[in-house]
Amino acid sequence: MAFSDLPTVSLKKPLERALRLGHPWVYREALDPTPRLASGTLVSVVRSAEALAWGYWDAASPIAVRVLGLGAPPAHTSAGARAAAEALVRARLTDALCRRLERLDRSQTNAFRWVHGEADGLPGIHVDIYDVAATVRHDGEGPQAFFEGTLGLQSLLRETGAAVGLTHTLVRRARGAAGEGDCPVRSVRENGLSFAVDLQFGQKGGLFLDQRENRARLAPLAHGKRVLNLFGYTGAFSVYAAAAGALHTDTVDIAPGAIAAAKDNFALNALPLDRAGFYAEDAFAFLEAAVARGQTWDIVITDPPSFAPSENALPAALGAYERLHRRAAQVVAPGGLLAAASCSSHVPRKAFMQTVHEGVEKGTGKRFFLEAYAGAGFDHPVRAAFPEGDYLKFALGRLSPRS
Repeated sequence: MAFSDLPTVSLKKPLERALRLGHPWVYREALDPTPRLASGTLVSVVRSAEALAWGYWDAASPIAVRVLGLGAPPAHTSAGARAAAEALVRARLTDALCRRLERLDRSQTNAFRWVHGEADGLPGIHVDIYDVAATVRHDGEGPQAFFEGTLGLQSLLRETGAAVGLTHTLVRRARGAAGEGDCPVRSVRENGLSFAVDLQFGQKGGLFLDQRENRARLAPLAHGKRVLNLFGYTGAFSVYAAAAGALHTDTVDIAPGAIAAAKDNFALNALPLDRAGFYAEDAFAFLEAAVARGQTWDIVITDPPSFAPSENALPAALGAYERLHRRAAQVVAPGGLLAAASCSSHVPRKAFMQTVHEGVEKGTGKRFFLEAYAGAGFDHPVRAAFPEGDYLKFALGRLSPRS
């Protein structure tokens, strides 16, 4: 008897254990030749006549199936499976939102990640909340076809997002975000601080939500200190430091628009601009000039964009991280702190930390003493069976002369 009238795809590799442990991807190379299927089609994954999992198809990605559930599909017809998938997505949206709201004081923080893809059982999408608006990012053709085409995700978001007063949803595209009407959200709160956002055209809306807890971790250490924020984007680390009583902050980003937004964020929080510098410059060039003139800071933050967009880019990325950490360490004052971050999932934690140690210790003659290591905030959880989701690395260490 057939499992259902859903298309079936057959494993040629023994991935039963990985699937049962909860890994949410099936790569095309692990499958027998498959008939042409449209992206977003619900499929059953089988091996040796056993239904192992079900999920949706992506015709354009090496990740052929993103898994929604284990075992046989929950219904024996395509229409029934679609209805079951819709109910499952609705339940997981609700559960994910409840878990965030349990830990957030929305009077202080009203911007957070609602859905973190695979870790929330909704592989292929990320949903961020900015006050009463939600932005959606799909990881390719398959997720977009399934969540928008098959399910109509935006109506599900408005339904389940009523708990936070959601009124607008925007879908992120390569050239901005599209939604219904003009989005009213112009600023958000994070730990009591205000940040301007541009949900239609700003990169990540204008605020990297995954660094929220690391900003809060670093802020009290900045009191009375000189802080350099490299690749600072719209200045969030600098705003936290200034609000905590930093003696002076300097924000560096190559994009003039980001630097203008950083100044706006200082103004939003009534922070003194005479104790802040803003530089629309290349971070490496800025560091070279600072080293040449002997300038130092008590705290130096490096939070660059991904140096490794693919696995093939890893060797070059590790070299770039080591050069960055060497130059950054050269401008850390004696006994000061280096906060080094990487947002690339292709850079393993161990390899990243090696670039920190080698960049600092081999390149400058200083010692790096790790005081804190963290990833993204709790609203960006990591699934134990899915280490690929552990992308953000944040290492905070004190530098001292080598003895």
